[in-house]
Amino acid sequence: MISGVINVYKEPGFTSHDVVAKLRGILKQKKIGHMGTLDPNAVGVLPVCLGKATKLCDILSEKDKTYEATLLLGTETNTQDTTGEVLSQASEEDLKKLTEDQVFKTVKGYIGEYDQIPPMFSAIKIGGEKLYNLARRGEVIERPPRHCKIIDITVTSMELPRVNMHVTCSKGTYIRTLCYDIGKDLGVGGCMEHLVRSRVDRFKVEDSITLSQIEEFRDNGTLKDYIVPADEMLDMYSKCMVSESAEKLVYNGNIFTSGNTLLKMNHKEGQTVRVYTHDGKFIGLYMFIADKQIYKPIKMFL
Repeated sequence: MISGVINVYKEPGFTSHDVVAKLRGILKQKKIGHMGTLDPNAVGVLPVCLGKATKLCDILSEKDKTYEATLLLGTETNTQDTTGEVLSQASEEDLKKLTEDQVFKTVKGYIGEYDQIPPMFSAIKIGGEKLYNLARRGEVIERPPRHCKIIDITVTSMELPRVNMHVTCSKGTYIRTLCYDIGKDLGVGGCMEHLVRSRVDRFKVEDSITLSQIEEFRDNGTLKDYIVPADEMLDMYSKCMVSESAEKLVYNGNIFTSGNTLLKMNHKEGQTVRVYTHDGKFIGLYMFIADKQIYKPIKMFL
């Protein structure tokens, strides 16, 4: 079984679930999961966890993401992007009144934290049912706002009614809704016309590979060169190696003491560390409890 994280380029027309299903066929293994849904018509970075690295999905889904988005002003749809049914369109006269400076200031005003009401066409569950199922039945219900953070927005070009933006944001931010909100603030409405996810944490779009390339690399034996081991994804945590005599403890998921480490460590209370066997095999994440001088397992990768 292959384990690690692979930077997949999600092509248009595929759901994130489709990518996982196709990878299961290509790699002949079931244990596969993705790190953050992309809309079917969006393209770009979709990090996929393989094998033991699927335990990273919940950790890595929290990472910031960067997008290249095109906002189309003057049109509102039921999906908040151009694939949906048009609900309203601004007049040519209203669109001509917009100035680039006005649009620029409104876009920049979204930098920071804000409460975003998610779109009806989304996979969020309310009352045990996904919103998009309700939306397809023509139902619109009240959705509680979700707190998100726009870390930065850069307007890369503007040719009204289109605005191209480079957006870095927190987990759970809907770029479709950001476009809708900007359009609403400008008084003409807006929707997302195009979306590329260009970065998720360390994974960049220029380094991503398509499903057909994954098949090619599988066949020529070079796929391993494109897979990041699970422990490398956790390199923000310091490394701790246990002595050979204590390896039975970690293989069984038990606690071990500071006396069981290969080298004398200087970890602080509550510090998370990556634990390895004496010969370098990654075991998992542990937390150091200073008053007891023990390491307690958090997540095992065996």
